[in-house]
Amino acid sequence: MIIRTAEQREGIIEAGRRLGVVLDVVAAKVAPGVTTLELDQLSEKLIRDGGDEPAFKGYKPEGASYPYPSALCISVNDEVVHGIPSAERVLQEGDIVSLDLGLIHKGFVVDSALTVPVGKTDKQSYALMEATQAALEAAIAAARPGARVGDISHATEATFTGTGFSVVKELGGHGVGQHVHEEPWIGNAGHAGTGPEIVAGMVLALEPIANVGKGAVEILDDDYTFVSRDGSRSAHFEHTILVEDEETIVVTRRPSEQT
Repeated sequence: MIIRTAEQREGIIEAGRRLGVVLDVVAAKVAPGVTTLELDQLSEKLIRDGGDEPAFKGYKPEGASYPYPSALCISVNDEVVHGIPSAERVLQEGDIVSLDLGLIHKGFVVDSALTVPVGKTDKQSYALMEATQAALEAAIAAARPGARVGDISHATEATFTGTGFSVVKELGGHGVGQHVHEEPWIGNAGHAGTGPEIVAGMVLALEPIANVGKGAVEILDDDYTFVSRDGSRSAHFEHTILVEDEETIVVTRRPSEQT
């Protein structure tokens, strides 16, 4: 999507603000003994109570045999992305959990994710989450008019140099705004100066993903859940941004990030 009017700009910014608020509330409810289904139900209730719609529920991506059944993608430990909530999946102390959520406000689609610990976790997991969040900020900084998509990919990948963690190259960011997934695809690894040019008005979802072990992933039989092939833990952070001439606006910043 290319934002061309003040009304569109206002709509995408408000959609992002609303999603940031919802994700903060959901993340605060992550605790030992909570099921992933409970977090999904809370996410959907908060979105609908605000007069909006969950973007993922009923969405059928290419390659899937059925529409996604939930509002929230929730991925635990070695689950990389797109984990399906379940009443049987109970969070345990020390787990790490990716919360990936999309929202539609007045036709505008935004997408955001963060990874949080369940209670307290181990030092390696904290380091993984910190590095992945830092990669997201590096990607945001690289997204400016006149740059190339490859500049974002390169900035993301370079952040993990020396960390011992592996970027997941098979998955990446994408355009967003009118649909859940739009062009361009934005890899989490790549070469600076390559790919489509970034122009003012673009709405992009940037989402670094990294594993403790190797970066290889595979998809489970449910058609949605990606897991690390070696069983190592994974972290995922994502923001929707609006590229403008003067600055890049992170529309999905959560209130907790701004204090």
